[in-house]
Amino acid sequence: MSHCSGYSDPSSFAEDGPEVLDEEGTQEDLEYKLKGFIDLTLDKSAKTRQAALESIKNALASKMLYEFILERRMTLTDSIERCLKKGKSDEQRAAAALASVLCIQLGPGIESEEVLKTLGPILKKIICDGTASIQARQTCAACFGVCCFIATDDITELYSTLECLESIFTKSYLKEKDTNVICSTPNTVLHISCLLAWTLLLTICPINEVKKKLEMHFHKLPSLLSSDDVNMRIAAGESLALMFELARGMESDFFYEDMESLTQMLRALATDGNKHRAKVDKRKQRSVFRDILRAVEERDFPTETVKFGPERMYIDCWVKKHTYDTFKEVLGSGMQYHLQSNEFLRNVFELGPPVMLDAATLKTMKISRFERHLYNSAAFKARTKARSKCRDKRADVGEFF
Repeated sequence: MSHCSGYSDPSSFAEDGPEVLDEEGTQEDLEYKLKGFIDLTLDKSAKTRQAALESIKNALASKMLYEFILERRMTLTDSIERCLKKGKSDEQRAAAALASVLCIQLGPGIESEEVLKTLGPILKKIICDGTASIQARQTCAACFGVCCFIATDDITELYSTLECLESIFTKSYLKEKDTNVICSTPNTVLHISCLLAWTLLLTICPINEVKKKLEMHFHKLPSLLSSDDVNMRIAAGESLALMFELARGMESDFFYEDMESLTQMLRALATDGNKHRAKVDKRKQRSVFRDILRAVEERDFPTETVKFGPERMYIDCWVKKHTYDTFKEVLGSGMQYHLQSNEFLRNVFELGPPVMLDAATLKTMKISRFERHLYNSAAFKARTKARSKCRDKRADVGEFF
């Protein structure tokens, strides 16, 4: 199969995406091509296997193929398992990413439970393996969190997953002998991934377990706000905001002992002017921490609106925001399509059954590549013109003085 011209370059599908097939081909063409990619996951070449995994992942992220996947679920799971066990870093990452999308396609049920039962122990082993690639461990941690969120039906397995993730990210906690700043290490990206996956799973825990976890981490997690890595500071801040939301949901008069010192730290990050930090990092951090500070101090959340097709969804709490961000990270540009068509995601976000649209309506909604290119070009020209005017004004003011 690897010598067949039709499948010799799996990356071509990853570049073009299913959009090309939608416009120029049929469902049968897509399925035929995917069958070829599934066969290529057994190829001798690691690069070919990786490209095939990525192509299947891209297709599943962009189109609902439940029936097709259901028939080949065991074959796909075996391929992912083999690539996770025997592959190197990039191949393991591609396999873990595909596992996440596979579970999103299948939704909760016996099929996804079987996928998790097969892949869960391998993912856990890679996450905890200090000799494995950091990037592979990071992707496996994110995958483990998503798959458990969807498929786990065993409460003890959920608790075991939480403990596995905790054992990793708590290594970043400030130790008594440390200074006031936590210095980032190559493992920081792994710790961030584990923290975000742990936070996602916390949202589906029973109340008693949530209380236990809050008691364990409420007074240690703020130490991560002093990390010199901006992404770690943001991940810790957003996790804290979500934890406050959960705590107040259980007890409306919830009292946090170190509120004053925490709000001081959050306010400092929301107004950070540290010259040693990059401008982009400071801008990103200040924006996020303004929202986090409002959540902790005033119990307020700035509602966001997500539009997809003729529908819209309001993200009005930290739990929903974190869940949306997690699935957006996995599905990328396919998130809007899945919000429209994927029953599992629609249930998660309480959107009701999928809205049925006729072909004429769908055609009017779809923008061609050429139209999108024209729109982006016009927007770019407008921005450039506005910037030029702004620069001219600044120059005039400078000459005046």
